[in-house]
Amino acid sequence: MTTNQPTPDWKLICSVDDIPVLGARRVARPQGLDVAVFRNDAGGVFALLDRCPHKGGPLSQGIVFGTQVACPLHNWTIGLCDGQASAPDEGCTPKFAVKVENGAVYLDSHELATLATDLARPIAGPARRTATA
Repeated sequence: MTTNQPTPDWKLICSVDDIPVLGARRVARPQGLDVAVFRNDAGGVFALLDRCPHKGGPLSQGIVFGTQVACPLHNWTIGLCDGQASAPDEGCTPKFAVKVENGAVYLDSHELATLATDLARPIAGPARRTATA
């Protein structure tokens, strides 16, 4: 069986040691929001769009535990393996393919260039109203 998936072209991002244990490192992209690359205490490395599906909080600033991250804004729990919010919350943030080889972390360059580049972080604060005459 053949698939239409292109073979990944891996882009070197950093060393595993550059990602804090139970923390994250942000990867800027020319278009779209940053990607957050996480490291848990078991040595796992994961990558998600740096945007909570709830209110757009920066997941890279959240607390990592096991294979989940807690959003720093409203404490939603997001799975690092799939980007899914834990019940009873609902929503998903895009995940990115990660490869770790010889202590180096790689992301799929095609995904970096195309995945979720149309999503934006919500603007915080009260809604702006237009004055009427």
